[in-house]
Amino acid sequence: MREQVLAACKKIVVKVGSSLVASSQGGLRLDRINRLTQELGTLQTQNRQIVVVSSGAIVAGIAHLGISSYPTELPLQQAAAAVGQSRLMQAYEMAFEDTKNKIAQVLLTHQDLSNRRRFLNARHTLNTLIQLGVIPIINENDTVAIDEIRFGDNDTLAGEVAHLVDADLLVILSDVDGLYSQDPHLNPSAELIPLVANVTKDIEDLAGSSRTQASRGGMVTKIKAAKQAGRFGVPTLLLNGETPNALGEALNGKPGGTFFASDQSPLTSRKQWIAYTLRPKGELRLDEGAVAALTLRGKSLLPSGILDITGIFLTGDPITCATREGMTFAQGLTNYSAETLHRIKGKKTSDIRQLLGTLEYEEVIHRDNLVLTEPQAS
Repeated sequence: MREQVLAACKKIVVKVGSSLVASSQGGLRLDRINRLTQELGTLQTQNRQIVVVSSGAIVAGIAHLGISSYPTELPLQQAAAAVGQSRLMQAYEMAFEDTKNKIAQVLLTHQDLSNRRRFLNARHTLNTLIQLGVIPIINENDTVAIDEIRFGDNDTLAGEVAHLVDADLLVILSDVDGLYSQDPHLNPSAELIPLVANVTKDIEDLAGSSRTQASRGGMVTKIKAAKQAGRFGVPTLLLNGETPNALGEALNGKPGGTFFASDQSPLTSRKQWIAYTLRPKGELRLDEGAVAALTLRGKSLLPSGILDITGIFLTGDPITCATREGMTFAQGLTNYSAETLHRIKGKKTSDIRQLLGTLEYEEVIHRDNLVLTEPQAS
């Protein structure tokens, strides 16, 4: 399965970890950037379409500013990103000139993708660049991002970009060979896991935290990104980017790294966006009848099944649905604000018109705007 998928994939999102292109002590690793761009440029000549998601701006800025250690304060991180991003792009620009490839800088925040119109605009722009033979180099817009609008790490961003451009494959290049049965730094007998058919809780439990301050993620976020991309129907390949031509050899059928399979029947792009890109602003607790109607019969959510409401949200905002016990199982776009739902929860449709004086929608969440997700405690 792996060999067939990798041989056929054309549009590839390649996430480059900060440890590959930058050093917290010495700034950018130009030799490493030059090698990676040579390898990616070669793939571009083989009728592959490459999109790069690159970390490294903050670390590059820290070195240039002479800051002694990785900053914990957000304003200082943003200042370092502002200084380092231009240096990172300059390094990519010069390296890709040697391969005769054109590049484009794209900076994103989560807010850019949570708005459907901006999401589609970003998709059109990126796909136009790809069709023109340009390699987009994407990073989070750390200079302006705040906690509410930031992706948090570039593994998560890469998973979103894979959805954004309808990629055939997500590749995560880092300083590890793949996913191991145990932490190989603590247990030398740990075994590499070559294939993950499904990202189960057991697989997620294998992940450890990041070993460096400069990396926001670690294996946890890599598995999360692979799981996210898999829901979009995009498989993920985790490789050691320090190994020369690791990606090229993997695409040519050689073993290496960890391959995460994807869902066979992914959701439509719009439902993917509702379920996995949007961040919920509230939650509805539902009775057993409403839960069964949504999960077993594919129905819309009516006010009569709502037990309780938490959060502050407006019409059109994303909210989650949970069981009476608090297990979330769905996410959708609400037709009513939290204020209005507090008035009509538990009411029958026939009573709502009299209560509100009008009835714009019978459904709180229409089934076309609702997606079942994996159950989890809220």
